[in-house]
Amino acid sequence: MSVVAEVSPDGKKLKISVKGRFDFGKHQEFRNSYERIEPEPNSYELDLKETTYLDSSALGMLLLLRDHAGGDDSDIRVVNPNSDVRKILAISNFDKLFDIT
Repeated sequence: MSVVAEVSPDGKKLKISVKGRFDFGKHQEFRNSYERIEPEPNSYELDLKETTYLDSSALGMLLLLRDHAGGDDSDIRVVNPNSDVRKILAISNFDKLFDIT
């Protein structure tokens, strides 16, 4: 499985890890990782430590996650992107929408 979701013990935080290429091929797996979690968590962490590539469809998936999590009021952290992935996020101005560390 290349998209792994882990709910914190208190159920308030969901960590999603994406391994390999983050592209349209992971669309359904990525959506399933957060849409089927009950109760809905308060915060999300997207771990891109093992993500090697990110394309425009992945950026769209991040926007879908943001909408699902509450839009402007969402609490989503993108962590551990490599330099190439970080550059794509910056060029796309996603650093204005997400907390990227």
